[in-house]
Amino acid sequence: MITVTEAAKKQALRLMEDDGKENLFIRVGVQGGGCSGLMYQLDFDNEEKEGDKAFEDNGIKVVVDKKSYLYLIGTTLDFSGGLNGKGFIFKNPNAERTCGCGESFSL
Repeated sequence: MITVTEAAKKQALRLMEDDGKENLFIRVGVQGGGCSGLMYQLDFDNEEKEGDKAFEDNGIKVVVDKKSYLYLIGTTLDFSGGLNGKGFIFKNPNAERTCGCGESFSL
């Protein structure tokens, strides 16, 4: 399962409302790249694909492709608007190493 903090929920709802779209969910995934080997992906989507894993936490639906799910089990999605940067943050208990910006990781 992927957990969504209250801060991430508020920002996701705000972005969906700004886009004027309804019935959207958060799609998260992992792809090769970045300075640590794997990079997080986050987007809004409205169509599930075959093999997707879907969860709902804190009133937000999160969908992950089957391959990425193996890397993201137990991850918490948070949002920071602080001085160190603004954006969604993945708190991944499976990551053994992360880069300084937190956008890539390795196992």
